[in-house]
Amino acid sequence: MNWLRLQVLAGRRAARQMVRQPFNTLLAALVVGIAAALPATGYMLLDNLQRLAGGVSAAPEISVFMQPGASADTVKDSERKIRALAKGAQVEPIPRDATLQRFRNNDALAEILDALPDNPFADAFVVRLKDTDAQALEALRGELVKLPEVEHVQLDSDWARRLDALVALGRQALTMLACALGLGLVAVTFNTIRLQLLTQRDEIEVSRLLGATDAWIRRPFHWFGALQGLLGGALAGLLALIATRLLAQPMGDLAGLYSLEFALRPLGAADWAALLAICALLGWLGASVSVRRHLSRIS
Repeated sequence: MNWLRLQVLAGRRAARQMVRQPFNTLLAALVVGIAAALPATGYMLLDNLQRLAGGVSAAPEISVFMQPGASADTVKDSERKIRALAKGAQVEPIPRDATLQRFRNNDALAEILDALPDNPFADAFVVRLKDTDAQALEALRGELVKLPEVEHVQLDSDWARRLDALVALGRQALTMLACALGLGLVAVTFNTIRLQLLTQRDEIEVSRLLGATDAWIRRPFHWFGALQGLLGGALAGLLALIATRLLAQPMGDLAGLYSLEFALRPLGAADWAALLAICALLGWLGASVSVRRHLSRIS
């Protein structure tokens, strides 16, 4: 209980010190907030990108296009052969008439298609496989190409896997950026606390003469660093929220061009809590290192 009371008293002293120097406090918190806003905004964008990618199936798919004008019997025979080659896979037939109707729903293409004498599309099959081995997929593609009734075979899921790889690369880059900026936040707090120690040098010496322990002297500085980091984290969250609002409309317009329903989602409550906790922890760490390094030099 005594430990908790000492912590409360130290927190109050640190808060009063920040209030007495509002400009310096706000400036330091702004530096922390801008630095923390970069990885916070990057995390928000990557989280939305991963959510968008998660809605798209990355399972390997092979599209098999029949020769134009193939008869119904030929299409049924080809479906039987495809199912035999792609054992255990899901084979979805796509009739040419269904493809024509889907394109006719587009007003820009309806008049052009109506002017054509025949259906220009061919029957097709979509083969969804469970095996993701690249060599096995290429081998199956090679077998399907050899079918006499088949015009073209295309492996369709490479782009989805590339998107997943891009998201993974982005997360690694974001982690590296966050670590670098985290060290920067520690350095900012380190320097701020060093200046505080120098300006309170006489007060620290008097406190020691009156019997104050180093732990008692260090405690308010630890709180000062943590509160400064907490304030900077709050500013970083607000900057990330502003970025979300500014980017929401352009992202929605871009998704609309690809017929996707997508809304940019801001940082959630758990993300806010993690951001504040990490910034406060980094502030405390910078203060702790600075106090331990410079307090011993003040005699």
